[in-house]
Amino acid sequence: MYAAVRSYSGPGAKELFDRIEKNKKEVKKLIRGVSGFVSYSLISTDDGGISVTVCKNKKGTDQSIQIAKDWIQKNATDLNPNPPQVSEGEVTVSIR
Repeated sequence: MYAAVRSYSGPGAKELFDRIEKNKKEVKKLIRGVSGFVSYSLISTDDGGISVTVCKNKKGTDQSIQIAKDWIQKNATDLNPNPPQVSEGEVTVSIR
């Protein structure tokens, strides 16, 4: 499995996460369509938030990163959020 973690902070980040939550049905539909989708989590923090996408392979996480970027451009450019800090890599331990 492969994971992508996107960390959003700075001006507009908290508002971005509020907007994602208000549109969670649309976001859910988009993310579930990602190739090899395993899971998605949205975590609110004091200064913004973190999203975690896990897929069967890097192709899926690459697709999820592009979907997130496109969704923000379409639905949240008025918030002018900073680009996320993206970390990604092979999942070495998964406990469920």
